[in-house]
Amino acid sequence: MLHIVACIKQVPDTKIIKMNPKTNTMDRRTAPAILNPYDAHAVEEAVRLRERYGGTVSVVTMGPPPAVKAIKKCIEIGADEGYLITDRRFAGADTLATSYALTKAIEKISQMNPVDLVICGKMTIDGDTGQVGPGIARRLDIPPLTSVNKVVEVNREEGYAVVHRKLEDGFEVVRSSLPCLLSVEKTINEVPYSPFPNMLKAAQYQPHIWSVDDLEDVDIKQLGLKGSPTIVSKVWAPPKPEAGEILEGNPREQVEQLLSVLLEKKELFSSKEGV
Repeated sequence: MLHIVACIKQVPDTKIIKMNPKTNTMDRRTAPAILNPYDAHAVEEAVRLRERYGGTVSVVTMGPPPAVKAIKKCIEIGADEGYLITDRRFAGADTLATSYALTKAIEKISQMNPVDLVICGKMTIDGDTGQVGPGIARRLDIPPLTSVNKVVEVNREEGYAVVHRKLEDGFEVVRSSLPCLLSVEKTINEVPYSPFPNMLKAAQYQPHIWSVDDLEDVDIKQLGLKGSPTIVSKVWAPPKPEAGEILEGNPREQVEQLLSVLLEKKELFSSKEGV
């Protein structure tokens, strides 16, 4: 039976978060922490594959102790086990150091139950780099399949998986050997509301928590700030959304106003296309 490991991350809700005007960085204290939306779809897909083929879904994340909440959310979705690697020596990690730490955690998980498939979201909403998944695949020396929007088949006995990869003008059908890593699009599935038994299980669930010392053959120089060569040269705050318009009057008058606004937007869009 399949053993699928989903890599996840707890992130600030970027729809709410504010920027620090002095440092031009995200003030993470201003927004609630949530499960990265792309990762929610990855976990959902892992659960669906388990339902098709049988097996186990494990989730793993690196972060501070409160990241336990993200793991519990994955248990709600349907994951079986959760692993949190947390240690001050992980702090300040860029995508390179993050992929290294998660690889070491996956290697330890695989010692207990060999891993057939690693799955992660296309990217995180607080970084948007999409580099951690392929970085893990490179370190594990397994094929990375990115921008996956459909899993056609996973055949553990014959050792292959068939997926659709999203392209600008269609999709690409790819067959890969197992084990492999998938980074998935949001369009791969819809995450439904969690059933009550899953919510109850999540509330009571206690994930496995590991420090650096619990992992094996770790090069400390590749962790945290020491293992992070990335230099951020410039950051900027996203533009504030424009204020909407208030439609006044009775329903007929509001419809007429709405049509007028839509026609104006259409004309503006058409003129830009013609430039």
